[in-house]
Amino acid sequence: MAFNLAQSAVAASSFAPSTARRVAAPRRKAASQVPPIGLRLQRRLAACEPSRMSSTACRASARSSGVPVFVMLPLDTVKQCGSGLKRRKAMAASLAALKSAGVEGVMVDVWWGTVESEGPGRYNFAGYMELMEMARDTGLKVQAVMSFHKCGGNVGDSVTIPLPRWVTEEMDKDQDLAYTDQWERRNYEYVSLGCDAVPVLNGRAPVQCYTDFMRAFRDHFTRFLGNTIVEIQVGLGPAGELRFPSYPESNGTWRFPGIGAFQCYNRYMLSSLKSAAEAAGKPEWGISGPTDAGEYNSWPEDTLFFRQDGGGWGCEYGEFFMSWYSQMLLDHGDRVLSGAASVFSASASPDVDDIRLSAKVSGIHWHYGTRSHAPELTAGYYNTGDRDGYRPVARMLARHGAVLNFTCVEMRDREQPREARCMPEALVRQVAAAARDAGVGLAGENALPRYDGAAHDQVVATAAERAEEDRMVAFTYLRMGPDLFQPDNWRRFAAFVNRMSKSGSCREAAEREAHGVAHATGALVHEAAVALRD
Repeated sequence: MAFNLAQSAVAASSFAPSTARRVAAPRRKAASQVPPIGLRLQRRLAACEPSRMSSTACRASARSSGVPVFVMLPLDTVKQCGSGLKRRKAMAASLAALKSAGVEGVMVDVWWGTVESEGPGRYNFAGYMELMEMARDTGLKVQAVMSFHKCGGNVGDSVTIPLPRWVTEEMDKDQDLAYTDQWERRNYEYVSLGCDAVPVLNGRAPVQCYTDFMRAFRDHFTRFLGNTIVEIQVGLGPAGELRFPSYPESNGTWRFPGIGAFQCYNRYMLSSLKSAAEAAGKPEWGISGPTDAGEYNSWPEDTLFFRQDGGGWGCEYGEFFMSWYSQMLLDHGDRVLSGAASVFSASASPDVDDIRLSAKVSGIHWHYGTRSHAPELTAGYYNTGDRDGYRPVARMLARHGAVLNFTCVEMRDREQPREARCMPEALVRQVAAAARDAGVGLAGENALPRYDGAAHDQVVATAAERAEEDRMVAFTYLRMGPDLFQPDNWRRFAAFVNRMSKSGSCREAAEREAHGVAHATGALVHEAAVALRD
């Protein structure tokens, strides 16, 4: 997830699918079999139905021409033991409120560390089953994230959910299963991609564990796939993003806008580097990664490797190393998404329909205005002033029919510290162009919680008011919580959802409707805010 201290301050001052993977619609359960959501909640949902409050203006706008909005649920929506929802009353009220505002659905992390915590192959989806039933009964869709990373240590991580205990035990025995920097610091956020195909986890390779997990999810939730669960986002690295953990916040290791550090120093990664160097006829290049690339909090011009003029990144060795490093990341994404496609494809799941795969790419916008793009390079995106590093990513996703989900869509260049050469708007345009050229859908997220009109305007401009070929297939709003349900924030959010669903048009009408939504849902929203705090 992209991070920006300056934007955080701005936000605080403001308010103290053509690429869908077809995978046959399941038979819905008979009405008598569907668990009731509760008569009181049903009545409140009906009373808050957006169509009953909408003005005559803008009714001609087709929903299909807009961008559906999803909302991320709290990271700890399900109890860490997996047995149920952590705040059931709050969740019921919150989902009803979101539905009333015209939200399409919600996104939830399905944590590996929660579901398979008791041992290899022992899956507990009870809490997630409760959530899916509640979402279905409320009329909301679900984006389910297969979260194979640790929660805690990244921007916005308010709770800690480690990897399954049996996985961390194996990592303790063999610390080379963890990502490692040149100072031999180990990172337990995600199992190193260097051992993707090695049977190091109780006789299974990591990619096999991920595929088995997704297959178990499919088997547990078959009746929800395609009707309630409409998207499977496949976690591919730290924070669920396809990248190396090059800028970890834990223990103060990294601070914005540091360039981060390469993560290629465990024996599995070094073995691959050695083989690549030998194949290139340069065995001396396989000893280690760059030794002159600075530290986590360096700036590009502080280093020999990343400096603009004569930096190692632009020499023959730098090109070799970055080609290998970025290809390792692409191969990892290819392997895990191949497993996901084998599970959710039409041939593997003939009883379900309309399941979209997606993967998240991080919005690393700081030092984007430099030639070397150092923070992107350490994260594994071989993107420089002379090379487009996002087209290979988009092409890899295209092979699996996966949508490219990108962060930092709410950011504006002028909100960022000038000295850090941040250019989020240019970065979003580059990634959108890469997705378009590869023929994959583009979805968006905001990188930081924002409730102000300026952020909403930026998202609408990016996602809904662009040319048809650039329009996003979905936008996921970060994040549901007590702040979202504050009266002013809620009113602005309702207007934002309305504008997105109608392609950004009729702003005045959207704001008028938002006042109606806020008035009609006042008691429900207050209940949700209080319950979430409790």
